[in-house]
Amino acid sequence: MIVLLPPSETKRGGGDGPPLRLERLSNPELNPLRSELIRELVDLASDPVACRSALGVSASQNAEIERNAALRTAPTLPAIRRYTGVLYDALDIDSLRHAEAVRAGARLVIGSALFGLLRADDQAPAYRLSAGSRLPAKPTLPVQWRPLLEPILAQLTTQDLVVDLRSGSYRALGRTPSAIRVDVLAEHPDGRRTVVTHFNKAYKGRLARALATTRAEPDTAAAVATVARRAGMRVERTDNELTVVVTAGPDR
Repeated sequence: MIVLLPPSETKRGGGDGPPLRLERLSNPELNPLRSELIRELVDLASDPVACRSALGVSASQNAEIERNAALRTAPTLPAIRRYTGVLYDALDIDSLRHAEAVRAGARLVIGSALFGLLRADDQAPAYRLSAGSRLPAKPTLPVQWRPLLEPILAQLTTQDLVVDLRSGSYRALGRTPSAIRVDVLAEHPDGRRTVVTHFNKAYKGRLARALATTRAEPDTAAAVATVARRAGMRVERTDNELTVVVTAGPDR
């Protein structure tokens, strides 16, 4: 089983790994576009105004531009520890015991606007590039990534069950029609259901943790739903789509 995670805008700084070596990343067939995007980001970092426009950052976020300028020389961290934020807090990779961490390392894959796909232990620097970023005079990132990512993702889904937890913008980089999709809905006292926004990431992080660490080897959507329910989640299934249902609180 593969659990396909979204990245996060926020990333842990620093690291104790060597500078980026593309040849050591998984899926080396993605390296030509990875290399081109890195070159574009490093060059763009020399023009802060254009960089802020392309990346959607403000003048107070110049540190993000500095990260891109240092992409080739900055220290690295395993990808699963590079990303931070609500989903990754709920996943809480550092709290896993040895056997759980080994299973998580084999099962977790992160979609990335810069690297395409990263395995959990791929060494990555901090960077700023989102799926919706538009680099000057270049096609959109989905246009650039789809021809490369979709064959890899299609092969993954023939070899393993894939649970796709990515957001819509990252699914657009490489579509996975046969993967299991997960939505999170809040149920109100009157029976209405609404899309969960901020807490969507937390519930997907909880689900990712349950799937990454289970001793079971789920091979169907029904089996994935069983793992989620054992983790205390309320899950409904329709074919290859799962819905995590949560009780709406006053802030949802």
